[in-house]
Amino acid sequence: MRATFSAPIRLGALLSAGAFALTACGASGSAEPSGSPAPEQNGESSSAAPEAAGELTVWVDADRADVLADAAEDFEADTGIAVNLVQQDFGEIRDQFVSQVPTGEGPDIAVGAHDWLGVLVTNGVVAPIELGDAANDFEQVTVDAWSYDGQTYGVPYSIENIALLRNTELAPEAPETFDEMIEMGEASGATYPFLVGLDPQAADPYHLYPFQMSFGAPVFGTNEDASYNPEDLQIGNEGGQEFAQWLAEQGEAGVLNTNIDGDLALENFNSGDSPFYLTGPWNVPAAQENGIDVAVDPIPAPGDSPAQPFVGVQGFFLSAQSENVVAATNFLINYIGSPEVQTALYEVGGRAPALTESFDAALAEDEIVAGFGAVGADAVPMPSIPEMGAVWDFWGATQTAIINGEGDPVELWDRMAEDIAGAVD
Repeated sequence: MRATFSAPIRLGALLSAGAFALTACGASGSAEPSGSPAPEQNGESSSAAPEAAGELTVWVDADRADVLADAAEDFEADTGIAVNLVQQDFGEIRDQFVSQVPTGEGPDIAVGAHDWLGVLVTNGVVAPIELGDAANDFEQVTVDAWSYDGQTYGVPYSIENIALLRNTELAPEAPETFDEMIEMGEASGATYPFLVGLDPQAADPYHLYPFQMSFGAPVFGTNEDASYNPEDLQIGNEGGQEFAQWLAEQGEAGVLNTNIDGDLALENFNSGDSPFYLTGPWNVPAAQENGIDVAVDPIPAPGDSPAQPFVGVQGFFLSAQSENVVAATNFLINYIGSPEVQTALYEVGGRAPALTESFDAALAEDEIVAGFGAVGADAVPMPSIPEMGAVWDFWGATQTAIINGEGDPVELWDRMAEDIAGAVD
């Protein structure tokens, strides 16, 4: 999709040519910059753009490079500021950014995941972004995800989360509760009433989290601004103990099985051996290729509260060492944050857009995206605070022990909570 920008710029003060006469932050990378000036914009010559000096450097992964190249051309035509796109491997961007920015290298802007924020902020390499009224244009969960200590650090563009996949041939209707789902699964005659992939040593706290949330047991409590409070560890509360007992019951019944990993769960669902599969959008194409008529449903809750999964939000963030903050902010909010670019990024990535206008349009045209998007809009952000790193190992190992019946579930859960508290402290 070729994105053009006919909507008025929201930050009028950013359009001063003098404000753009700044130098860009240095860049390094193995790929050649791919941004280039556009000869025309909406039928007008690029010579009509205000004269300005300087440039922006943006780190972007290969999947999003073409969309950003279009936006970069339009930005240069409008402002006279060149945007150099440097392709980087997504999995290496965070660590490269942390190592290069303090030396004066690195980009002005980079693509990334919201749960990198704890590392980026504590290392002092990322700068807050003043979204202003533009914050109201995005799905609230995406702005919350890119917030840290009361400040927003990114312009979000996509939402990713798990939901319940349903084989409509085996289960024509969506279940309302977890117990109803299991009853429907057993009545279908399929081998497995329900599938979720679990690791033999570490279970899967990410996939099992919505069930835990339904018992009122988040990992951390939240502050008034919805940010996570590392001093308010909630995982060991009474709801967590109830969840542990439920895990033990599901393990004993064979509903949760640590011998069925992610590959086996996918294989069995694609073979028609289960009507229900807890997974993300990344596994939908394989199911459809195997002839499964897939519907995407909310995750049924075993507890009294909604079964809210974690949501991951990808976006673009600003270097703390950028020497062209005004231009970078303009590019972030008014170009990357535009409906045209948000929609184009959705079309190449297949994940629900963060911008509400694009989000609503995507949900209206694609039932699969609509299903995951509806669940994601009510999900909770993956904690980005550094303390979350101390949780995963204890959490997964304990879930495995409980599911496999290796001790009293409440005692195992309480010991896990104590271990996590000690590691966090």
